[in-house]
Amino acid sequence: MTVRIRKYSWQLAPGHIWSIRKKVFVEEQKVPPELEWDHTDEIADHFLAVLSDNTPVGVARLFSTLGETGHIGRMAILPEFRGRGIGEAMLQHLIAESAGQYQELKLSAQQHAVAFYQRAGFHVCSEPYYDAGILHLDMRCLAPALIETQTDSKQPRPMLLGEDTQTWLFEDERNMLDLMDSMVGQAGQRLWLYDKVLDHDLYDRQKFTELVSGLARRHRLSEIRLLIHDDQSLIKRRHQLVELMRRLPSRIELRLISRANPHEDQPFMLADRQGVVYRHDFTRPSGFAGFADSGRVKILSERFQRMWDTGHNSRELRDLPL
Repeated sequence: MTVRIRKYSWQLAPGHIWSIRKKVFVEEQKVPPELEWDHTDEIADHFLAVLSDNTPVGVARLFSTLGETGHIGRMAILPEFRGRGIGEAMLQHLIAESAGQYQELKLSAQQHAVAFYQRAGFHVCSEPYYDAGILHLDMRCLAPALIETQTDSKQPRPMLLGEDTQTWLFEDERNMLDLMDSMVGQAGQRLWLYDKVLDHDLYDRQKFTELVSGLARRHRLSEIRLLIHDDQSLIKRRHQLVELMRRLPSRIELRLISRANPHEDQPFMLADRQGVVYRHDFTRPSGFAGFADSGRVKILSERFQRMWDTGHNSRELRDLPL
């Protein structure tokens, strides 16, 4: 089935967009009209899916906050056209539209649609809640540009921790950071990070710190371990992760390796017991990520634990003023 997606501003949008939303949300799902139409419509881009004969069949909208995060909403396909791949085509179009603009995509999914969004690269990031009397969960995609390149992949749930069995290769920093953020954003309890230094460009980013903070606060048994060779750059310049660690000392700990004992020559990050981001050396953003790689994670966890057990805390970081 050929589906074309057209984009409009709210002021120039054809009446089909209004009528499809009214039929699906107000009439079918019983959403109160005063909740369906809001001020966001004025700032959003609106998308209309039409068939080859120009029959309008579905809608969605996309808007941004601070130019960094794109928000997808009001996705609806007319009942008589569901199950034909139109929703998938619309979502892929929105991801492609966002890939060059936003580092993150968010949406509020009705509970029955969670699996649909997971197949496109989104993961759940909230507890269930009710909106307009319907059970929802917040979902996000932290790597829309990478997901957009995988539209022909047969992997049903890309970048879903514990389920995506493909290996994601990277050769540049942007892709590596997207994979790191996607991994940390889904970790439920454990994050182990090993590197030569806590490089500011990699780990001193606002988004990364927010994700680590969310993990540290999400579970009472959260365990975030930072294992590095050298702490001098952290002493000379403030680092968001170090400041977070000092606020949450029971959840986040940093140690320096013992140079007298064997250590790994490749940096890596482990998320829970499934996820790994592995670099080929300390100096280049080249390596791979696996979201369901429990065998490799087990091996690297054992190596990390040996280095951790022989490591020591940083006295200079401990003595820094808050």
